[in-house]
Amino acid sequence: MGLHPQYLSSFWKTQYLLLRMDGPLPYHKRHYIAIMAAARHRCSYLVGLHMGEFLQVGGNPAWLQGLHCAPQKLRNLNEVNKLLAHRPWLITKEHIEALLKPGQDSWSLAELVQALVLLTHYHSLASFVFGCGIKPEEEQDVGSSCWAPSPHSNSSPASGDTMGGSGGTDAMQEVQVLMERMKLLQENQLEEEGVTQEEMATRFELEKTESLLVPSSDILDPSLQSNIRCFLEDPEFGYKDFTRRGEQAPPTFRAQDYTWEDHGFSLINRLYPEVGQLLDEKFQVVYNLTYNTMAMHCGVDTSVLRRAIWNYVHCVFGIRYDDYDYGEVNQLLERNLKVYIKTVACYPERTTKQIYAQFWRHFKHSEKVHINLLLLEARMQAALLYALRAVTRYMT
Repeated sequence: MGLHPQYLSSFWKTQYLLLRMDGPLPYHKRHYIAIMAAARHRCSYLVGLHMGEFLQVGGNPAWLQGLHCAPQKLRNLNEVNKLLAHRPWLITKEHIEALLKPGQDSWSLAELVQALVLLTHYHSLASFVFGCGIKPEEEQDVGSSCWAPSPHSNSSPASGDTMGGSGGTDAMQEVQVLMERMKLLQENQLEEEGVTQEEMATRFELEKTESLLVPSSDILDPSLQSNIRCFLEDPEFGYKDFTRRGEQAPPTFRAQDYTWEDHGFSLINRLYPEVGQLLDEKFQVVYNLTYNTMAMHCGVDTSVLRRAIWNYVHCVFGIRYDDYDYGEVNQLLERNLKVYIKTVACYPERTTKQIYAQFWRHFKHSEKVHINLLLLEARMQAALLYALRAVTRYMT
């Protein structure tokens, strides 16, 4: 994240507030919720980190033997944790109601909102960790704790940002083609070609259905480390690969019906004030973050590309923007990039160095990390919108 200092500063402020500042939940429970969230994606790096933090703030070591040793109140959060991590569109006001129901183990609304923010924060942070290839020390290859700064898999020159051979020529052409498409789309936007609402809706459904056909990289190794297995109930539950089971895609969530700006932000601000402000700033920073460069080119307006990546992540989770033409996604995101986005956003634990190396072969490592930041925040916002919509429905 340090490659993007403006973002890092915003991220740290949010995470510091979530874990270390006053809030409805005691500190040890916050770290335990982080462990539960990271375990859903088998993220041993984050699980290990927060097991240590949990003990440092005085958490009961017995709880670390597994979810079955934690208090019932935390165990009750497991269903919402599971849905938010893999299929957030299934969260309903009934799930919220069950947690808030008066009784010995009930949650207050303020506690629950803090827990929902923590869960979505750590699910999406797991995406970033896997997307950048960050591993705990004991799992590292010699001398490497994340994907190498060189974006090129095989014998790349020392500079890391140039390529020899025909692979280099192909990659150069890919950059040129992408830049020409971006320019065309930007010019077309100025002309405002009349595309009907029906056509826009059809293009979204097409993109959503196609995204289900994008395979994830490889099959997950079923052997789970015991330090993660013990925090998981129903480990087989994951993002649905709908096409294989002949099931439906997630129902379409019209972004205009429940937006972050008009609904989610104000709800969090009422129940957990400072966090709403910091989340909003973090979403803004990453959405607008640009250096006006692309691979070896400077002075490039990358806004259409950044929007396509953000909207594609939301599309994979069923969220549709009425005023966006999803035809742009198909024109700007090559297949390898779609495979990467889908994997990191939906099954981050399956991310491999190979799929990281295969997309945007001539782009700098920092630009690929930039994509991971967009994925992290778009994924977090998507899951939060589903969770907060359920809270709003419960309250009304």
